[in-house]
Amino acid sequence: MEFPILQDIVIILGLAVLIILIFQKLKMPSILGFLLTGLIAGPHGLSLIRARHEVEMLAEIGVIFLLFVIGIEFSLKGLSTIKKTVFWGGSLQVLGTILATALLTKLMGMDWGQAVFMGFLLSLSSTAIVLKLLQAKGEITAPHGRIAVAILIYQDLIVVPMMLLTPIMAGQTENVSTTLLILLAKVIGVVSLIIAFARYVVPVILNLVVKTRSQELFILTIIVLCFATAWLTSSVGLSLALGAFFAGLIISESDYSHQATANILPFREIFISFFFVSIGMLMDLSFLLAHLPMVLLLSLGVIVLKILVVSLSVLVLRYPPRIVLLTALTLFQVGEFAFLLSTVGLQHGLLADTNYQYFLAISILSMAATPFVIAKGGAITSFLLKRTLSARVRQRLERRSKQETALSGADSLHDHIVIVGYGVNGKNVARAARSAKIPYVIVELNPDTVKAVKNEGEPIIYGDAAQEVILHHAHVHEARVVVVAISDPLATKNIVVHIRQFNPSIYIIVRTRFVSEIEENLRLGANEIIPEEFETSIEIFTRVLNKYLVPNEQIHAFATHVRSQNYEMLRAQHALNGLPEHLTLNLPNVSISVLEVKQGTNKIVGKTVADSELRKNFGITLLAIKRGNHFETQITPAQTVEQDDVLYVFGQQENIAAFSKYLKM
Repeated sequence: MEFPILQDIVIILGLAVLIILIFQKLKMPSILGFLLTGLIAGPHGLSLIRARHEVEMLAEIGVIFLLFVIGIEFSLKGLSTIKKTVFWGGSLQVLGTILATALLTKLMGMDWGQAVFMGFLLSLSSTAIVLKLLQAKGEITAPHGRIAVAILIYQDLIVVPMMLLTPIMAGQTENVSTTLLILLAKVIGVVSLIIAFARYVVPVILNLVVKTRSQELFILTIIVLCFATAWLTSSVGLSLALGAFFAGLIISESDYSHQATANILPFREIFISFFFVSIGMLMDLSFLLAHLPMVLLLSLGVIVLKILVVSLSVLVLRYPPRIVLLTALTLFQVGEFAFLLSTVGLQHGLLADTNYQYFLAISILSMAATPFVIAKGGAITSFLLKRTLSARVRQRLERRSKQETALSGADSLHDHIVIVGYGVNGKNVARAARSAKIPYVIVELNPDTVKAVKNEGEPIIYGDAAQEVILHHAHVHEARVVVVAISDPLATKNIVVHIRQFNPSIYIIVRTRFVSEIEENLRLGANEIIPEEFETSIEIFTRVLNKYLVPNEQIHAFATHVRSQNYEMLRAQHALNGLPEHLTLNLPNVSISVLEVKQGTNKIVGKTVADSELRKNFGITLLAIKRGNHFETQITPAQTVEQDDVLYVFGQQENIAAFSKYLKM
């Protein structure tokens, strides 16, 4: 018996493996590889795929898994911490793009329904590509990274109502108000049912499943919940994708959401690849080549439009120009959810075939440009700021900075510390400086943080420390130390360069996330680099050495040596060969362990230490006994061991292991 779908799966995945291998070498996103796979294997390419309908069904399953995982990862608690950026920034960006696109496409001859729907499509950016690139550059927690993530969250959520509104916009109903009321009633009914299941039914089911400790049963249960909820929403006239999102929300409220995500991710990755392949199959290469000048012109127009709208949205949030441009250069592309939404528009006649081909070409080209633009985002931003900021704007920024400086009290500072960034590390440095009565001033980019901290009486300046005017008003030229504790690698380098120009003798301490940033920051003028990944390693290893009972003086000397060598010992392949002789660590073959005298242990309970003969029989020493909340530290031969005692014993590890086994007999 012949299975065409099996042959097509082998062709699709085999071709995708080859293409994505090449794309990985070129540092291109995998999504583009899947799109190219569909283009080559599809009817407009080499026509290698026969079971197109079955491939589209696999793509639909991929969409279900994608929305399901987004629902799981959606956290109301996490959202509340960035709610202002999500709702204001996201709303301004999405609504601004829809409005601008609708007006322009209306002038090009589309009716209002088609024009607004085109705005829907172009308002969405690529969550998959942007997050992957930001993560690779270590900029997820940078100011522009946080803003971009917040706007992407809003876009991912707004897709759901967009999908619900599309049939109504297509004019497939005579009474719009009645249709909206029915739709609202359906959504309320489904949501109410889902809330009831999430609160009273699903936790009970998952608890029963987890108690079986069967990984297979857990995965099966999660998938059933996902597909059942999707089927439920589909049966009442809503979309499968919406049901999958609701299913994710149900799981997100349980204690098992992280494990569910880990189990579903492999399914999502394999099925979502078919979704992007199916999109690539729809792309007409001959159309692209025949209309290449217009496609390039429209692509450039879309990119410029989105950059302008994102810039205005972030400006409203009161971020400085550099962060505004970096965010705009991160979110200029058309995203993968636009592909999903476009298929809904095709079904309801809101997207003509010709416009659809233009949309596909524009989307793919903008996505292809994204890795290169984000990689050069800092250089592009610096170039644009130098060329576009007028003298009037610079004066306005300077006046604003002077006002912030006067309010913070920084204008009277001398021989102080400048703290760039008020995250966890910045707060700790400020707290330590305050305790030591050392004057300091904070430079922070987040306006909400500045407002809250200023109300607490902290000396803080709002501004981008990568700009010379901000450093000037922080009196960097009179400071003794600058601590750069931000998560933006490019901004960190710019700050170091500008600080060194202001004050050649100042001591610059830089916190970085990755060791790869050490050499460059040292070359630019930083005096000391503290990479998080190596500091974490040192902290872990010092605790390991402590467990091996190495003296604290030796541990401290070892850590100091590693730091003094700029972490070369941890960076080198044969690290321990470079350890000086006087720092050689002599690890004792003894340890201190904590053992419980549990219920059912009768061989030692009620006996004295002398009668137990722990030293004679096991070669260990009893150091202390914890009984309830009380510690017995003066152990005498007459001391008895009782049920539920906690014993602190000292000896060789193998002897302690033998005694532990004896207690369990």
